[in-house]
Amino acid sequence: MEAKNQVINQVYNLMKYVFVIVPIVAGADKFTNILTDWTQYVNPSLEGMLPFSAATFMMIVGVIEIVAGIFVFLKPQLGGLVVAAWLTVIALSLLAGWMFVDVAVRDLVMAISAFSMARLAKVLG
Repeated sequence: MEAKNQVINQVYNLMKYVFVIVPIVAGADKFTNILTDWTQYVNPSLEGMLPFSAATFMMIVGVIEIVAGIFVFLKPQLGGLVVAAWLTVIALSLLAGWMFVDVAVRDLVMAISAFSMARLAKVLG
C-alpha cells in the first residue's frame, strides 16, 4: 500500500508542477510570441467584437494564464479547476470557429488532466 501511495503522490506532484509551469510559460509568451504568434488562435468572430487588437487581447490572456499557474501552486485543488475551465473555454472557442481543431482536442485533454489533478489535490490534501 505504501508503494501505491508513493506513486499516487508522484503523479500528483508531476501534474501539479506541469499545471504551474505550462500556464506561466504560455502566459509569458503571449508578450514575446517566441513559441508562436498567439493572435492566430483568436476566433475571428471574437476578434471582431474586441475593442482592442488581438495582440492586446492575448496579453490579457497571458496575465490570466500566469495568475492561473500561480493559483495552482498556491491552491492546487481550486487552481486546477480554474485551469480546467480555462482550457475548456479555449478549446470551445477554437471549435466554434473550426480552427486549430488539433489544438482544441489537446486543450480538452489537458483540461481533463487539470481536473484530475484538482481531484487528487482534494484527496491528498
